[in-house]
Amino acid sequence: MTFKTQYLSFVILFLTISLTANAQQGEVKVTQDSDIDKLLEYKKDIKTSKVFKIQVYNNPDPDKAKREKANFLNSYSQWPVEIVWNTPNYKIWVGNFATRLEAERAAAKIKKKYMNAIILQPKSDKK
Repeated sequence: MTFKTQYLSFVILFLTISLTANAQQGEVKVTQDSDIDKLLEYKKDIKTSKVFKIQVYNNPDPDKAKREKANFLNSYSQWPVEIVWNTPNYKIWVGNFATRLEAERAAAKIKKKYMNAIILQPKSDKK
């Protein structure tokens, strides 16, 4: 390298270091409407909890669904059970699990008798 390129490289390096060393310190101040805080509090009060359920039965015959619900309750009475009608089938949903992990643990027990049991997260009708 020639002396000019070395000198030019040194000057650029020096200027870069000196400019970054003297960087300005800044302060950011955020002002927001007080209604935003109220809105956030309101949102916390609304039940937005997600619920997991386990589907153990799916059939278009309502009488078979009722019998299967009774059979399920004879084997596993620790969880709430409901029959849900989604066109064209009646489905048996088990539990109201707050987390996916809870649902997985229950499903492991349920699958010993109901091999086709699946975990689902139904959409809530409440908004």
